[in-house]
Amino acid sequence: MEAYKHEFIEFLEGAGVLKFGDFTAKSGRKIPYFINAGDIKTGNQIAKLGEFYAKAYLEKVGNKRTVLYGPAYKGISIAVSSSIALSKEGLDVPFFFNRKEAKDHGEGGVFVGYVPKSGEEVVIVEDVITAGTAIRESMAILGGLENVKVAATFVMVDRKEKGKTEKSAMSEVEAEFGFPVYSVVDVYDIIEYLEEDEKNAENVARIKNYLSVNGAKA
Repeated sequence: MEAYKHEFIEFLEGAGVLKFGDFTAKSGRKIPYFINAGDIKTGNQIAKLGEFYAKAYLEKVGNKRTVLYGPAYKGISIAVSSSIALSKEGLDVPFFFNRKEAKDHGEGGVFVGYVPKSGEEVVIVEDVITAGTAIRESMAILGGLENVKVAATFVMVDRKEKGKTEKSAMSEVEAEFGFPVYSVVDVYDIIEYLEEDEKNAENVARIKNYLSVNGAKA
């Protein structure tokens, strides 16, 4: 495993973002581990997370200026921290996020921050994709912007799970909307990380059993 992947997983576990146990995903599936950006609680942690996203952005998108979109609520801090990290690398990108309910007074509207103009490209930053539900919700919201194209989506972890078909949810999203979905690490990186310590054997077995049922075939 590449050193940065190990560092990232270690960071996620240390920050309480990566947990093991019994959880229910947004898709309704019962899952043996959970990734929750909402557990980032300190300035240092969110700054570090933004640095990992910025690294992934620069590797995949390069120095191209797009607009970062962070879906409410967890995506908000990711978009902000990522834009700050990118600015420190010399790339100043705007960001915006949505309100859960449109505001009918003041400046009004459903978006907060920079609103993309016609012809601009948007990059969605999320914490994780399980069945693609959250991304489809984001695409419905972004559909209200005229002539704005989503160029890519970045997530912390590719869960390598089936979506609506036997293919992975990330692959389905790519095929449905025509943009790439990138992750810093995937579930098999997490398994490899856990296998470094035999005390994690039970969690490894539970994740592998889960993937044997819900894992994507392609």
